[in-house]
Amino acid sequence: MRVLVTGGAGFIGSHLTDALLGRGDEVAVVDDLSAGRPGRLHEDAVLHKLSITAAGPLAAVIRELRPELVCHLAAQIDVRASVAAPAADAAANVVGTVNVLEAARAVGARVLFCSTGGALYGKDAPIPSLEDVLPLPESPYGVAKQCAEQYVGLYNRLHGTAHVVLRLSNVYGPRQDPAGESGVIPIFCSTILAGERPTIFGDGQQTRDYVYVRDAVAAFLAAADRGRPGTWNIGTGREVSVLELAGVIGAAAARPVEPVFAPARPGELLRSALAVRRAERDLGWRPVTALADGVRAVLRWIEAGTGDRAAC
Repeated sequence: MRVLVTGGAGFIGSHLTDALLGRGDEVAVVDDLSAGRPGRLHEDAVLHKLSITAAGPLAAVIRELRPELVCHLAAQIDVRASVAAPAADAAANVVGTVNVLEAARAVGARVLFCSTGGALYGKDAPIPSLEDVLPLPESPYGVAKQCAEQYVGLYNRLHGTAHVVLRLSNVYGPRQDPAGESGVIPIFCSTILAGERPTIFGDGQQTRDYVYVRDAVAAFLAAADRGRPGTWNIGTGREVSVLELAGVIGAAAARPVEPVFAPARPGELLRSALAVRRAERDLGWRPVTALADGVRAVLRWIEAGTGDRAAC
């Protein structure tokens, strides 16, 4: 297939680009490089430095490339940034998604939209959360992702498209920036390897669902090949507390972990995990990487020098 990956120079997007190229697809990337890095990309991936908020230039590139599939991962992903600047978040995550949908419609391309799980379902959702739970997001980021999902569904109803929504849990793995503001696993791994004490906000009992990047990429490939519209959770279904995570990382690194505790962050979800039975049933997909194995891969990557082209 001819595939376009928006946000393809990012952490998840670059791994997806590699996987598509690895199976023989022709892949182009659109990325404004605000967070992505060209060094993450395989030499066979053609990079177009462009923002999805630029509707005209984006449509022109897609008309030129005429992809059969658009994997839409480009987004503003920082929850705190969305609170500080909700209009900018909506411009990227809502208007940008509409621009992608319109440009894809013009060439008859399917869209796989990368959405969020934990930030969408909200604090009162049952755990693990099913896809039919009423979304009650607690941040502008979550609201914007929900709105973008509504546009995806609208295009399927209005234009007869077969677009897909994948609601990802907390994805981790090599190439995730350990110096960034998000991605607790590379942050903790980097801190522990440096002989420092990781900081835990709150009491450490808050939970998340951590899915390894190779498993998340496999879900995109499964959805691409299945060819049907729908919304699916992509996670593990397992809650892991921050304290448990610190212990897993310490054991994998063979180093003692004595965290520093700081005040809880306002508005942070206490629990989050995604039910994935529907993806197993409909897409034939399931996560296969144990948390300890994924953590060891991250540790090896950091010890090797955090190379942009690290494999997963």
